[in-house]
Amino acid sequence: MTSTEHATFVIERTYPAPPARVFAAFAAPEAKAKWFGPPGQGPESLELDFRVGGGERFEADGPDGARYVYSALYQDIVADERIVYTYEMYRGQERISVSVSTVELLAAEGGTALTYTEQGVYLDGHDGPGPREHGTRIALERIDEALGA
Repeated sequence: MTSTEHATFVIERTYPAPPARVFAAFAAPEAKAKWFGPPGQGPESLELDFRVGGGERFEADGPDGARYVYSALYQDIVADERIVYTYEMYRGQERISVSVSTVELLAAEGGTALTYTEQGVYLDGHDGPGPREHGTRIALERIDEALGA
């Protein structure tokens, strides 16, 4: 039986670096590989074409031993301010979700305030908003590593 679950979550973080450095953590492949993907290992493969109409893809084994594939398409990019992208996640050959994500960066006292908003549809009970938000929070905490903090 097929099913869908729709949800939106918002995560706010502050980083001790200017917006341009935080933006680079998303835009530069070597920086993104430091924080994106499963903790402790990062993505096994990361392809990043960071431009409007460009895409991103990574594959990695999750803690459950399954192979996960993330495939994104950049819809809107404003340097040092905003990134909007759509992405789908696969566990093995099964698509488990499709999402729209927005990253907003604002200069704040002592660094950058980041607001991450994700609107997702989780398919057939294979994933859900709780685990996705948890994993995203962990990844965003790891951006400090990419910033050299």
